This record gives sequence, C-alpha cells and structure tokens, in this order.
Amino acid sequence: MKIAFFNTKRYDQRSFVEINADYGHELTFFEPRLTPDTASLASGFPAVCVFINDEVGEETLRAIAATGTQLIALRCAGFNNVNLDVAQDLGITVVRVPAYSPYAVAEHAVGLIMTLNRKLYRAYNRVRDDNFALDGLLGFDLHGKTVGVVGTGKIGQCFAQIMNGFGCKILAYDVRPNPVCQEIGVEYVELPMLLTRSDIISLHCPLLPSTHHLINEESLQHLRPGAMLINTSRGGLIDTNAVIEAIKSGRVGYFGIDVYEREGGLFFEDLSDTVIQDDTFQLLQSFPNVVITAHQAFFTKEALHNIAKTTLSNISEVEAGQDCINQVKSI
Repeated sequence: MKIAFFNTKRYDQRSFVEINADYGHELTFFEPRLTPDTASLASGFPAVCVFINDEVGEETLRAIAATGTQLIALRCAGFNNVNLDVAQDLGITVVRVPAYSPYAVAEHAVGLIMTLNRKLYRAYNRVRDDNFALDGLLGFDLHGKTVGVVGTGKIGQCFAQIMNGFGCKILAYDVRPNPVCQEIGVEYVELPMLLTRSDIISLHCPLLPSTHHLINEESLQHLRPGAMLINTSRGGLIDTNAVIEAIKSGRVGYFGIDVYEREGGLFFEDLSDTVIQDDTFQLLQSFPNVVITAHQAFFTKEALHNIAKTTLSNISEVEAGQDCINQVKSI
C-alpha cells in the first residue's frame, strides 16, 4: 500500500524503512505536519501515517478523503487529535499503536522525579563551572514516600512497579483497577483522596473529554503543600495556568513534564534561533523547580522498533480486509 508519512524525522524514516523490509509497503516521507494546509500532499495515497501533533480534524479529513485516503495510521497511542466521528462518516479507518514500550515512558517519569528531587540539572551545571557547593541541592528520600498514580494501564503499571521498588507507598486512581497493581499492594482511591495523600503525583491516563484539565484550579487545592507533579501522558490533562499559580503559591513544589498542552509547533523542532511567542511556556521555563523535556519519554530504540512494526502490521491487516485489534472507532 502507498503510505504518506507526515511530521517525520530521520529516526522515523530509519526505523520504518528497516521494518518495512518485512511488509513491502510503498513509503513516502514528508517533513511537514499534516494540517489543512498540507493535506494536498496526501493526494493519491490510500493511507497516511501521522503523529501526535498532526491536525486530523474535520477540515483535514474531508480534504484527504476527497483525494483517496481511506486509512489513517497513528504511530502513537493517543488519538485525541483525530475527529473520529467525521472519520467514521467519511469511511476512513483509524488505527493506532496502543503500546510500544510502557517501560520507556515509565522510566522517563522516574527520571523526571529523580532530576527534580536531587536537583541533578543544577548539580551538573555547577560542577561544569567548578562549583562544588551543596547549598540548594537538598533532596529527600523516595523510600517511604506516598506516590499517586493516575491511570494504571500498562505504563502506569510499570511506573507503579518501579516506585514500589523504591519502597514507596502507592495510591492509584483509575476507572478500572489493574489486578497486577493490586497484587503489589497498590491502594485504589478516588482522585481527591489521591491528591491529598500523595507526596508525588504522576499522570498516566489518556486525554479524553472526561480527563481534559483533570488537574485544574479546583483539583490542585487538594494537593499537600510542596507536592511533586509529573506528566508524561498528554499536555491537555493539565491546566497550565492553574499549575503556574500553584507553583507561585508553593502548593506545587516540583513540576516535571514531558508534554505541554500547546506543544504543537514547539516540540520536535529546533527553535534555538527563534523567539518563542508562547509566554506561558516561557514563564514555566523560568521557575527553578520546573523541568521540561520535549516529548521524549517514548524515545528509545525499543519503542521506535515497536512503533514501526505495529504501525505497518496494522496497515497490512486493514489492506488484507482483516479485523485489526488496534482500530479506533467513534463511541
């Protein structure tokens, strides 16, 4: 099948070309994101492959459907950027990669915790300047702390298992408790209780209408002063302006994110020679107790291999008229 890949980098091309040796699809790679303005590039391609920051709303969908596209293959787990209702009406099939490496994302979340707690970013820069003073680098033992896990799918489960290994008490909130988590002693509670009792809160749930701004001005009031908040899931789970006010007041003592609700046009690009126009993002970067990474939690060799393999397998199954377990349908 002819597939148009949008929003691609060299590492995407390498992994997909390598895996495609087993599938034999015709791959064409485009650097721009898929948007209404770039939809014409998909002309003549029955399948397009997109990433998290591509704009697959109604306008884009109607444009690509008009030129022959019948399949959208997401090379990611999230699908909130796709208008599933319109896709269904147009007869466009949507598939995704629900799990590529839960370990990669979970381990990155732990990395953010360690970086914030032990001030590793400050320590690294100090030593490079021959400053070996320890003032301002004081951290705390993770052992014995209470960690709240919001969302206990595969990634949340892996994260809970890692933090359990540190000797933390684990609380969790999910509409469907995970038996594996329960076996290691995870206690399921309602979200307000989790926020109230946790020293560290880590988000591992999908972005849905029901979870948009799950962390907001009201829910932040439940946090114990100085709590650590981590997000490696989707930026829209957090009301950024509300968190900024909570950082200023001391309600949030540490903030580590790998995602940002307005990351489109920022993340995955080199903007070092430009003036970023997002004042909210710039303000976040100014706080000493905030660490931001640019959506790299998924970025391991194993994950890229699994993403390419699952994506191409999904496309092959749809092309063959088979049921694809990874198809996403409108509710």
